[in-house]
Amino acid sequence: METYNNILQNIARYVTLSEEEKERLIGIIRTTKIKKRQFIDQPGYVCNYRNYVVKGAFRSYFIDGDGKEHTVQIAIEDWFVSDFYSYITQTPATLYVEALEDSIIFQMTYEDIEGLCKEIHNLSEYFRISTEKAFAFSRKRALSNLSMTAEEKYLELLQRYPNIVRRVPQKVIASYLGMTPEFMSKIRKNLSSKS
Repeated sequence: METYNNILQNIARYVTLSEEEKERLIGIIRTTKIKKRQFIDQPGYVCNYRNYVVKGAFRSYFIDGDGKEHTVQIAIEDWFVSDFYSYITQTPATLYVEALEDSIIFQMTYEDIEGLCKEIHNLSEYFRISTEKAFAFSRKRALSNLSMTAEEKYLELLQRYPNIVRRVPQKVIASYLGMTPEFMSKIRKNLSSKS
């Protein structure tokens, strides 16, 4: 059970599971080691797993018609990462989900989670809450992208997630913030000259 402490603590922030319910959840978890640059989701394939990051870092991104990459999510320990639209609708993915570091994830299949959620109300409630929070965050991020300057977006990321800024390659952060690595480098230079 100790191996699963982090995911169980994540769940306990929102709901309470009995010992038997925890055991049933642990019974559907598959532990998978992922190498840096390995994909866990790719366009054209249905995303069958909800992936919880135990150790490591990931990004999800798409490639536009001009061949430019656009990062839509960065995930580190204690976060879920997948092509969530593909996972929820069980339709082919549109995103690549790639490991940025050698990583370990817990994987739970769509069928297993759906089956357990029908039987364990609090688990269903947990996934509802976490999905709503993810939706609310993506809405806030979309509004920030429309209303904030590039420097403000970078400062907000730095303030909220300093660990991500330290660990994730600058080109991935720039892609996530919707700017070129060169422009982000100028922002960082300007900020360091102000301090």
